[in-house]
Amino acid sequence: MPTAVVRLSSNENPYGPSAKALEAMNKAFNLSCRYPDEHNGQLIEALAKLNSVNRDQILLGDGSSEILEVCAEAFTGPVSNGKTGLGRGTLVAAEPTFEAILNNASANGAEVVKVPLTPTFSHDLPKMAAAAKQGLIYICNPNNPTASITPKNELREFIAKAPRDTIILVDEAYYHFADSPDYESTIPLIKDHSNLVVARTISKIYGMAGLRCGYCVGQKETIDRIRPHQMWDSVNIMALAAAIASVDDHDQVANGHRLNTEVRSFVTTELDTLGYKQIPSQANFVMIDVKRPVVPLILAMKQRGVHVGRLFPALPNHMRVTIGKKSEMDAFLTAFRQVIA
Repeated sequence: MPTAVVRLSSNENPYGPSAKALEAMNKAFNLSCRYPDEHNGQLIEALAKLNSVNRDQILLGDGSSEILEVCAEAFTGPVSNGKTGLGRGTLVAAEPTFEAILNNASANGAEVVKVPLTPTFSHDLPKMAAAAKQGLIYICNPNNPTASITPKNELREFIAKAPRDTIILVDEAYYHFADSPDYESTIPLIKDHSNLVVARTISKIYGMAGLRCGYCVGQKETIDRIRPHQMWDSVNIMALAAAIASVDDHDQVANGHRLNTEVRSFVTTELDTLGYKQIPSQANFVMIDVKRPVVPLILAMKQRGVHVGRLFPALPNHMRVTIGKKSEMDAFLTAFRQVIA
């Protein structure tokens, strides 16, 4: 039996935080007795500069997961006799996509409408628009779990035509890994669209999933509608110190993108040789068509010490695998060859 677990199940960055982030955390230990207000302001200032927006257009969160939760609370809710509160109503999301916000909206009493991805695994934007009833449209781009993108021209046109009483939340957690010419961030569109909110995370390219820090960008009035739903001081001082150092560390993004691209290319080439196709990936994971029900394979991989992604019911024959280090992917391929034999 294997003695060490190879964890390829949660789309984490195996290389971890940058040296600058680790140094910043060490220096922050003595500040653990203080509330994080000052560091909160410093990170907002850095993120506003990075994204060319004003400070009051940034809201920090305990990971981007908290951003999704407070957006669900602010913009979705029960519909009674066709009426909702101000800007609150249905959540429309893709199937499959990152499920957290669907659970948040359901807990908030909102109707949740799932719209299947297109045959090319992009968001079916016309059908999503048709299903919207005020409330919130959630677009994860690149999408989790498929690692696919929705083309920038389609998304730009969709945002331009969307009703102003429907909020569009674009989750760009995997933005830094995408390099397709058909992909771009929607943050520059915020200046012209008061109903657009863009979520980002410090978990992925910056390697700090365990520290929990994320943020969103929107027009001030929209951010002001979200803020009351958030817990006070939800981001801890260690995460803030590390994030401030990381945002200013341009090598972390460049190196993370390069390493992910190199190892992802290695893995997909090996899978192609084995005859297993994948959805073209623009993220730090791949979705592999295993040509059979995936659950037995997931369990068999686990028995060999390799943990891969869970079942996604809309794609029952696909296995989601995080791109780890080269040695970890060698272990994955060894186990994969065994379980498909």
